[in-house]
Amino acid sequence: MASKKLIDLMNEGLSDELQVSIQYMWQHVLWQGVKGFAIKDELKKIAIEEMKHAEAIAERLNYLGGLPTTKPEPIFIGKTLKEMIAIDKKDEEAAIKLYEQIVELAAKEHDVVTKKLFEGILSDEEQHHDTFNSILEEV
Repeated sequence: MASKKLIDLMNEGLSDELQVSIQYMWQHVLWQGVKGFAIKDELKKIAIEEMKHAEAIAERLNYLGGLPTTKPEPIFIGKTLKEMIAIDKKDEEAAIKLYEQIVELAAKEHDVVTKKLFEGILSDEEQHHDTFNSILEEV
């Protein structure tokens, strides 16, 4: 089975996914102005994708004998649209670094399923990062 370190890193990822799914959904609700109108649906879409990531990570943790966390990392909404998206971009950058670690550790532990799961999530996070980076150019 998975090492304690891998379980802990996966739970850290789960906690992050719970955080951003709530954070992005609230940003979707609290958007303001014309520019906010232009991106509110993208925030909602990404929030739902993040919740699906949380579910997949929790299911894998459970299978590996770990106890999935229910506690999100601290949620930061932001006061302006630019601040919201800057926060979101930073959160995606942190997720990318974490998931690269998880992929590497899962490979070392010969856990092909966890490696594949996090490679897929990593790809999504890179797309989210690219989206937020592009939005920041316009707000």
